[in-house]
Amino acid sequence: MGIVVQKYGGTSVGSLEKIRFVANKVASRYREGHDVAVVVSAMAGETDRLIRLAKDLSPTPDPREMDVLVSTGEQVSIALLAMALKDLGIPARSLLGFQIGIKTDDAFMKARILDIDTQVLRKIFEAKEVAVVAGFQGITEDMEITTLGRGGSDTSAVALAAVLGADVCEIYTDVDGVYTCDPNIYDKARRLDKISYDEMLEMASLGAKVLQTRSVEFAKKYNVPILVKSTFSDEGGTLTTQEDADMEKEVVSGITHDRNEAKITILGVQDKPGVAAMIFTPLAENNINVDMIIQNVSADGKLADLSFTVSKSDYERALAIVKGIADRLGCRDVVGDTSVAKLSIVGVGMRSHAGVASKMFSALSSVGINIQMISTSEIKISCVIDEKFIELGVRVLHDAFELDKSRGEA
Repeated sequence: MGIVVQKYGGTSVGSLEKIRFVANKVASRYREGHDVAVVVSAMAGETDRLIRLAKDLSPTPDPREMDVLVSTGEQVSIALLAMALKDLGIPARSLLGFQIGIKTDDAFMKARILDIDTQVLRKIFEAKEVAVVAGFQGITEDMEITTLGRGGSDTSAVALAAVLGADVCEIYTDVDGVYTCDPNIYDKARRLDKISYDEMLEMASLGAKVLQTRSVEFAKKYNVPILVKSTFSDEGGTLTTQEDADMEKEVVSGITHDRNEAKITILGVQDKPGVAAMIFTPLAENNINVDMIIQNVSADGKLADLSFTVSKSDYERALAIVKGIADRLGCRDVVGDTSVAKLSIVGVGMRSHAGVASKMFSALSSVGINIQMISTSEIKISCVIDEKFIELGVRVLHDAFELDKSRGEA
């Protein structure tokens, strides 16, 4: 038998009853003869509780101390799960990130994994024990505790699966797979049996909450199959894997939306070399990710209006930084808008089908939805629209591309 890495999110271990349930699922895999590593998140709500404590104490908590604080949530859940496994007669050992050598950079609260030492885990497998690993955390070369940012347990699990050469990384959550759109928005949403790495990467980056972006990047790079399943049901599941011919038959695989968007526009920017770098370099230096960018040049070619989007959580910091830059550059004004959202279509079939953008824009126009910004890649088209129209936009596009039909029906 091979190596299986499982990951259970906070809702899956949100109570002692659920932890016992998870222990039985892990025990079943172990009894099949697999070497099993289980990556566990903090119990549901615990990370948010710890963040609230910090912010009630300090309006701007120190990032290093925040990582020390929030990393404790996983320590509780791994210990409890290991206890539950032992009660079932399954030898298990709980391990924090530093104990298994998950080395990261020093970007507190959003660290990136640099290396994982597999020696400890392989010794545990040799001893026929289940490794119960704290997700979401690691340690720097200077022995500083770090966390990987929201959804970091997915990244921990896939990274472990990659370095261990696991047969599969099973991500257990409160949904039974990846859907063509959010089922809470449209009851015609259909679960996908499989999806390519590229499609899942786009969907994750564009707002789909099932998998974290960096986890999919790891999976694609090291060819780790990811199976997303519901913790509490044996039905369904979506396999994220390499692209195949069936996937290309479907022009669009899914619709995603993201309300965590804010738009900043700089009016009257000098249109000359180096200005864009002067604007975006300070944002990068402050770890602010810029998503969509659009520039409109005036008729005389001397001035331009520059718009871009950032996450709402970064909006206030980004706006303050940009206003300072705009003053130095002599720009006319800086305006912001937090009432926008991003709506996207994703599908590897776009590579070989024409007219996809036209169909998308026509569908949105038919219900009076105005498009403020557009961004495209080989397999996705994203639009920034007014947030109040986002759910209507999802339903209209889902119908336009007939995503309620399975492959072969459309």
